[in-house]
Amino acid sequence: MGATDSMAKSVDVSVENVGGIDRTSVSFTSGVTILTGRNATNRTSLLQAIMAGLGSDDVSLKGDADEGHVEMTVGDETYTRTLERQNGTVVTSGDPYLDDSEIADLFVFLLESNEARRAVERSENLRDLIMRPVDTAAIEEEIEELQTERDEIEQRLDDLQSLRHTLPDLEERRTELEAEIEQKREELEEKKEQIDEADQDVGTTRDQKAELEEALEAFRDARSDLEDVRYNIESERESISALESEIETVETELTDLPQEVSGDVTEVEDHIERLREQRQALDSTVNELQKVIQFNEEMLEGTSSDVVAALRGGDADQVTDRLVDDQVVCWTCGSEVDQTDVESTLDRIRDLRQEKLSERQDLQSEIDDLKTEKATYQEQKRQRSQLEDRLGRAESELEQRRERVTDLEDERDHLEDRIDELETEVEQLQDETQSDLLDLHREANELEFEISRRQDDLEDVSEEIEHIESELDRRDDLKEEREALQDEIEDLRTRIDRIEIEAVEQFNEHMESVLEMLGYENLERIWIERKQQRVKEGRRRVEKSVFDLHVVRSTDDGTTYEDSIDHLSESEREVTGLIFALAGYLTHDVYETCPFLLLDSIEAIDSDRIARLVDYVSEYAEYVVVALLEEDAQALDDSYQRVTEV
Repeated sequence: MGATDSMAKSVDVSVENVGGIDRTSVSFTSGVTILTGRNATNRTSLLQAIMAGLGSDDVSLKGDADEGHVEMTVGDETYTRTLERQNGTVVTSGDPYLDDSEIADLFVFLLESNEARRAVERSENLRDLIMRPVDTAAIEEEIEELQTERDEIEQRLDDLQSLRHTLPDLEERRTELEAEIEQKREELEEKKEQIDEADQDVGTTRDQKAELEEALEAFRDARSDLEDVRYNIESERESISALESEIETVETELTDLPQEVSGDVTEVEDHIERLREQRQALDSTVNELQKVIQFNEEMLEGTSSDVVAALRGGDADQVTDRLVDDQVVCWTCGSEVDQTDVESTLDRIRDLRQEKLSERQDLQSEIDDLKTEKATYQEQKRQRSQLEDRLGRAESELEQRRERVTDLEDERDHLEDRIDELETEVEQLQDETQSDLLDLHREANELEFEISRRQDDLEDVSEEIEHIESELDRRDDLKEEREALQDEIEDLRTRIDRIEIEAVEQFNEHMESVLEMLGYENLERIWIERKQQRVKEGRRRVEKSVFDLHVVRSTDDGTTYEDSIDHLSESEREVTGLIFALAGYLTHDVYETCPFLLLDSIEAIDSDRIARLVDYVSEYAEYVVVALLEEDAQALDDSYQRVTEV
C-alpha cells in the first residue's frame, strides 16, 4: 500500500516555464486526480512538472525560456527545482522530494516514453530492466569480501587443528627442558665447588687474585654477549629468508596479473558512452517507426481517430465503401494506390523496426560486456596496487634486516677479537694451576649460558603452549563466526534470486487479475517465465536469469495457443507495459519512498478499461495522477478529483 506518513496530505504545485506551461498552480489531495482536457492542453507538461518536483531530470524547459521553476508542497514540506538552459542542454538544481530519482523514473513516472512501458514493445531484456535498481556488482563484491573473511577463519581453524596435534610434543619438550635445566644447575653447583677448591690452592697475592677474577668476569660477560649476538644473527637470517620468500611470491602474483595498460578504464568508459548514445538514437528510431506502423495500421483498419470521426459524423456509407475498396488514397501524396502495396511497404517497415530492435539488443549486450570488462580492469588495478604496496613494505623491511645483520656481524667479530684478547690476558695472569681454574670458569660459564638459553627456550615453549590453548578455546567462537559469514553469503547470493522471483510473481499475479478485470476476448494469459540461460560475459559464458514474456490466446472453440508478443494490439501492449511497470513499483517497494504514480498516453485503451485500470492501480499508490481525454475521463468515478485547466 502507499506510504502512510503522507496520508491525507495535500499537494500544491506551482510551475513556471516547464514543457508548454507559462505559469500555473494546481492542488490535489491523496487518491486519484484526473487531468482532463483536449490534446495540447499542457496535461503532460504538468505531469513533467510534478516529476521535476519529485526529482526527475527527464523534464523539458519551455522553448522560449532560459529558466523554469517548480515548487511542490506535500503537507508541511516544500520542495523546489530550477531548470536552466546551459550550452544547449537543460541543467536542473534545487531540493527535490527524492534524493535519487532513478527508480521512480523507471516505475513511477509512467509517461509515453517511460522505459518500463516501452520494454515490452521493444522486446527488451525485462530481467535487466527490473534488476537495474539492484546494485548486483556491489552485492558480488560484498560476497567476495565475506568469502575472503570466511576463508581466513577456515584457515585459522585448520591451523588450530594442526597446532592441536603439536601440543603433546610441546608439552613433552617443556618437560625435557625443565629436566635439562635442573641437571645443568646441579652440574653448575659442582663446578662452582671445584672452582672454590681450586681457588683456595692458588698461591697468589690478593691483588693478583682480584685482577684474575676481574679478567675472568670480563671473559664470561664477553662470551655471553657473543652468544646473544649469534642468536640474534640467526633470528634475523630466518626473517630475511621468510621475507625473500614473500617477495618472490608477490612478484610471481604480479607477473601473473595481466599487464596494466594506461587508460584502459577511461577508454572502456568512453566506449560505453558512445554505445549508449547509439542505443538512444536507435530508441528514437524505433519509436518513430512504431508510430508510423501504428498510424498506417489504424488507417488500413479504419480505427484511426479521423476515420472513426468520419464514421460518426460523416457519410458512413461513403467512408465504408472507401475502406473496403482495394484502392486506397495515399495519405502522404493523395494519389490512389493498391492496398496490397501499402501493406507490403508496411511489412518492410516492420522488418526494419525488428532489425533496429535487434541492433539495439546487440548494443546492450556489448554495453554489458564492456561494463564487465571495466569491472575486471578496476579489480586488477586494485590487486596490483595492493601487491605493489605489499612488495614495497617487504623490500623495505628486508633492507633494514640485512643492515641489521651486517651490524650484528661487525659486533660479533668485535666480540670474538675481544674474547681472544681476554683469554690471552687471563692466561698471562695464571700459572699451571690457574690454567685449570680458567678451564673451570670457562666450563661454568658455558653451563650458565646453557641454563640461560634453555630457560629462554622453556619460556618460549610455555608461551606457545599457552597461546595454543587460548586459541583452541576460541574454536567454538570461530566456528560460529564462520557459520554466520556463510549464512550472510548465502543470503546475499539468494537476494538477487528472491528479487527476480518476486518480480515475476508480482507481474504474473497482477497481469492475471488485470486481464480478468479488463476482459480481452481472446487473450487468455500474459505471463513471464524466469529461466537460466548461458550468456557471454566478457570472455566467459556464464549462467544468468532471463525473463521470457509469453502470450497465450484462445480460439472461438476454446483452443489455446501461444502467440508472438509482436501480435499484441496497441491496447494490449499498453496494458502489459503498465502492469510490468507496476510489478517493478511493488517489487522494489517504491511506494515507501515515493507514494506517487503518474499515468499518461493511455488512449490506446478504451475508456471503460481505463476506468477499471485506474481503480486497480489506485490501491497501491497514495497519489495517482492520470492525464485523460475528456471522453475517456467521463468513464471514471465521479468522486475522483479533476483538474480541467492547466
